[in-house]
Amino acid sequence: MKRKKPLTLKYSKLRAKVFIRMLVLIALALVAVDGLYLLVRGRLGEEGVRLLQFFTGYEYEQALSIYNSALREHWEIIMLTVISAFFLLFFYFSLSWFTKYFNEVDTGVDALIQDDAEIKLSPEMSSMEQRLIFVKQTLQNRALEVQVTEQNKRDLVMYLAHDIKTPLTSVLGYLSLLNETPNLPYEQQQHYMKIALDKAYHLERLINDFFEVERYNQQTFQLNQQLVDISYMLVQMPDEFYPILSPAGKKMIVEVEDTITVHGDSDKLARAFNNILKNAIAYSDDNSTIEVSAKTLEGRAIITFMNIGAMIPDDKQDKIFEKFYRLNDARSTKTGGSGLGLAITREIITRHGGEIDLQSGQGTTVFCVRLPLFSQGG
Repeated sequence: MKRKKPLTLKYSKLRAKVFIRMLVLIALALVAVDGLYLLVRGRLGEEGVRLLQFFTGYEYEQALSIYNSALREHWEIIMLTVISAFFLLFFYFSLSWFTKYFNEVDTGVDALIQDDAEIKLSPEMSSMEQRLIFVKQTLQNRALEVQVTEQNKRDLVMYLAHDIKTPLTSVLGYLSLLNETPNLPYEQQQHYMKIALDKAYHLERLINDFFEVERYNQQTFQLNQQLVDISYMLVQMPDEFYPILSPAGKKMIVEVEDTITVHGDSDKLARAFNNILKNAIAYSDDNSTIEVSAKTLEGRAIITFMNIGAMIPDDKQDKIFEKFYRLNDARSTKTGGSGLGLAITREIITRHGGEIDLQSGQGTTVFCVRLPLFSQGG
């Protein structure tokens, strides 16, 4: 799965809205203070006396006396009190606005762990809303990946447990038969022993699959890096795979440039190439040729593995590198594996700073590995 580029938070709308609100509050405070000053000390003093006279019913002289003694003589305290009151109101409303946004973010964070909850914030918080939605989608995708991986692993264990019974039963059956009937003809004994041996080898492969699963889960990849001659490694592979190729009339052709050198772990790289070839052999047609080539291009080693046979559908070409993924739903003794070979291969190639991909179509499948060449200056 491709990682999305993280969203950059932008709060221009929020800043503008908060700034306008602050200006409005400050303007209202200035208008109120100025109006009060005019009422107490300025041109509106006469109107203040008349208001006091109107509300109290006093005579003008009496109202003027109260006005002077209560307001004019204490106007500093009154103005300080009013300004303090406006400051407290200003501070209160400012905190209310900010806590409102914090509450929205808190609600959005709660929605992250609720599958059916919608994340919806104020328009000026759209940047944070997009970030929370991005995080939620990422968490959901990772949870789905874990779920699929666990299901594939459970299916694999079930398949392996089922498949182990068959060869084990055959081995026990033929060995019991040989033990109980020692007077069987020699040719028949040899036939039974060969069948038991083949089933034992099959049982060994299945047990190795179990260990492969455990090794992958522990992720114990330690690279012992040194100079590796890719060309020399590849030209030896036809002889190594001859016992697997020969029974089906298959052969391997290797065409490589001389001395392609990379800096890496020779054992791990050999394991990666072996996994690719095992896949190519398993899914290639009988009596076909598997072509392996290697060349250098723009500071990288380009290694390709081409086989003729069953194609990989477009919708499965990315999944084939996922752990525990098997191309065939029905696991067969011929091609069925742990579903880890190509996943481990990609892990090894990636840790060497390389890339791996495939193309499948028109009866051929090509795996392409790109590795950085060894550079004395680097």
